[in-house]
Parts: sequence; structure tokens; C-alpha cells
Amino acid sequence: MERLSHSQEDYLEEIYIQVLESGFAKVTEIAKSLNVKKASVTAALIQLTNKGFINYSPYSLVTLTSDGEKQAKKILKKHKTLNEFFSEILNLNDASQIACKVEHLLSDKNLEKISKFIKNYKDIKKN
Repeated sequence: MERLSHSQEDYLEEIYIQVLESGFAKVTEIAKSLNVKKASVTAALIQLTNKGFINYSPYSLVTLTSDGEKQAKKILKKHKTLNEFFSEILNLNDASQIACKVEHLLSDKNLEKISKFIKNYKDIKKN
């Protein structure tokens, strides 16, 4: 599977979130959520379409391909795991913003280690 830039990962994650909520994503809503111009969204959508992650044509709704959904799930899982670590364990106020920056740098192997740490931490905290 082709590697995505950090920006493309952010777009794919946002599309996935909107697809989960509505069954599709819209250029206007993506732009609003990511605080970018619609022209920037359109350029990113064309790139993601060319890489086979989304279905998009001008003035239409955006949906994910099966590869796009798999990739988006991985990205969102990283974000949620890191957000949980930064907010619930480290008690950082800006956990979500930090998670968004770090998710692009973290390997799957290291994500698994953090997930195990969180689970162990919660198990110890329960007892």
C-alpha cells in the first residue's frame, strides 16, 4: 500500500469520521473540520483518489474504498490510542492535538507497545 503524507492521513481520517457519521463525506464539511480552504480539500481528494483510497469526482459525495477504510481505521486507532495515553495517563490538557501530531510518526509496533502499556496501567489501577 502506498505511503501517505501526514496531511493525506489527516484528510483520510476526517473522511472516515464523516463516513461513519453520515455514510459519506462532503468537501465543505472536510474543509470546515480541518480549517482549510475547499481548494485544498479538492487537491487532497484527487491525490487520495489517485492512490485508490477514496471514490471522488467533482461536486459529488466522498466515500472510501476498502483500502481507504482499512488505512483510515488504522489512523483513527492510532489517534484514539495516543489520545487516551496523553489524556488519561499523562493528564495533558492538549492531548488530542498532541495525538494528532504524534500519530504520523508512530510505527505499528510502537503503537502496540503503548496499547499494552495502557491496558496494564488500567489493570493495575483497577486493583
